[in-house]
Amino acid sequence: MKYLRTVDDVMTHAVISVDRLTAFKDIAEALRMWDVSALPVIAEDRRVAGVVSEADLLPTAQGDGTPRDATAEQLMTHPAVTVTKDATIAGAARLMARGHLKRLPVVDTGGRLVGMVSRADLLKVYLRPDADIAAELRELIMHQLIPLGHGSAEVRVHVAEGVVHLHGTLPGPLLEEAVVRAAHTVPGVIDVKAEFTITLPV
Repeated sequence: MKYLRTVDDVMTHAVISVDRLTAFKDIAEALRMWDVSALPVIAEDRRVAGVVSEADLLPTAQGDGTPRDATAEQLMTHPAVTVTKDATIAGAARLMARGHLKRLPVVDTGGRLVGMVSRADLLKVYLRPDADIAAELRELIMHQLIPLGHGSAEVRVHVAEGVVHLHGTLPGPLLEEAVVRAAHTVPGVIDVKAEFTITLPV
């Protein structure tokens, strides 16, 4: 079972890009043909030099004085905001939200282009089946959290439409907090509702 945790799990690996010398008309045609709003501009070493978007092309199209034979290097936004393929999905989402971006180039540790990730890609994690979420959470609780507790512990997990419902008995409030906190970290979880009976030592 593959859990969706990093950008590499959800990104598009086949990337359409342009180089620095690509002309305005060719950029516009590529955006139309591939039905995307932006394209990464790459240097000779596959490193991302910038991003050229529909918004970058509009001033030229409206006749603001920028020549129609302008190249990607002249039109692009740089430096490009990128994300590494091992970044978390939540981290990439925060990066997009802060920059009001629709998509991000994905790079390896050397800064070379390896993919693209969009808002829609990041939302894939919330399409996980409830059964998958429940299975991962049960494994996490039983193998990592419960052995840390003292006394008897029983946790029942039910997931409906991404909302986790936790019931059972735990030996202390600290373990309850740990279980709830862990549930929030499972990809695809929208909310967590917990109703535990706490059995304090006599």
